[in-house]
Amino acid sequence: MSSAVPNPTDPTPSTLTARPARERLARVLKHDAVGGILLLAATAAALIIANSPAADWYETVRSTKFGPEALKLNLSASSWASDGLLAIFFFVVGLELKEEFVAGKLRNPKTAAVPVAAAVGGVAIPSLLYVLVNLNSGGSALSGWAIPAATDIAFAVAIIAMVGKFLPPSLRTFLLTLAVVDDLLAIAIIAIFYTDDLSWLPLGLALLPLLAFAVAVQRGIHAWWLLFPLAFATWTLVHAAGIHATIAGVLLGFMVPVAAKRHGGRRTGDQRGFHAHDGIHGTEGHGPAAQFADKWSIPSAVIAVPIFAFFAAGVNVGGLSGLAESLGSPVALGIMLGLVVGKPLGITLATFLITRVRGFSLDRTMQWVDVVGVSCLAGVGFTVSLLIGDLSFGADDPRAQVVKVGVLFGSLLAALLGAVWLSVRNRHYRILAAHVDAGTRTTAAQD
Repeated sequence: MSSAVPNPTDPTPSTLTARPARERLARVLKHDAVGGILLLAATAAALIIANSPAADWYETVRSTKFGPEALKLNLSASSWASDGLLAIFFFVVGLELKEEFVAGKLRNPKTAAVPVAAAVGGVAIPSLLYVLVNLNSGGSALSGWAIPAATDIAFAVAIIAMVGKFLPPSLRTFLLTLAVVDDLLAIAIIAIFYTDDLSWLPLGLALLPLLAFAVAVQRGIHAWWLLFPLAFATWTLVHAAGIHATIAGVLLGFMVPVAAKRHGGRRTGDQRGFHAHDGIHGTEGHGPAAQFADKWSIPSAVIAVPIFAFFAAGVNVGGLSGLAESLGSPVALGIMLGLVVGKPLGITLATFLITRVRGFSLDRTMQWVDVVGVSCLAGVGFTVSLLIGDLSFGADDPRAQVVKVGVLFGSLLAALLGAVWLSVRNRHYRILAAHVDAGTRTTAAQD
């Protein structure tokens, strides 16, 4: 009796066992709360180390330089985190923006008008409050006007995922769309106001690998050995041009098509809206932008953003007296006032004004008290605020440490205020859902 010869391409039992384990791990890592927890842990670790006997070691590691000088990439570890790793975060943001503009909420101007207006108000009012507080501060204080304008998607969505199980889905969509537009405005601010000594030659050369990347993904070529070198070349040349290298991540994200390549007159994927921060989701049926966002959301949330936070958030507060002095600085006060007061005021006021125009209104499932809660949560500026702070003040400027204190405390206060507010609203919707469920069961029993 002859025995069957095993096919080497057939999956082995160990492979079958390992695959579900990897899939489960991936599903966990994609959950909104995981990224927020890792970000918080990295921030806490940086603060503890920076105020411990290991502070000198932390500063040494953060300032250690490596990389080829010929390519202008002999950067410190901190710069590699903010310019390099954070480009992954902005790549995912670029994919989200492309998806939203082509197939999501921003495709319909009437639907997008309310969260877009809210985002504009949430950028303008915090910036204005910062400027008013620092008008008489002198020096370069006013260069930090955009620091409180940003919203951290990862933190905000993680909080609403943890406390808002019963909140209306429209409220979460409102926050996501607002945060995505907020990111777009922050990207524009970085590109326009924080770019010095622009070099046109490397900027022009950057178009070559960028276009090659675009052609490859448009043709359905997703081989990492081709796309990664093209993406790295684009990033390197954008960095050499004097533009903050995270902009390269956004541009690369914009190059990825939303709809899948046509085969026989049909598209292989649909055009449903998608967010990389939607938590647990699959890629089946989605186009390339959704698939790329799904694949890169884990490196972004689990690796890039926490490492950036670890290097960016470490500030030696100098004990209670030093902390009090930093918190009393006009720069820190302007940032905290912008994040905690300016964001809710700007978002709520802009939303109110746009809904006074005929044809524009809140979703029927949302209430104004919910909008206020979400606007408080949008005051968590963390990642992008720290980045803009680094761009506003050099490492040698004493205000650089004050900025970190202002961003950390302002974001913490906004997070606590938004979490408590939305927890109360979540309890309201949970009770409402229980009453509706009880009424449904009673009706069914009577029938």
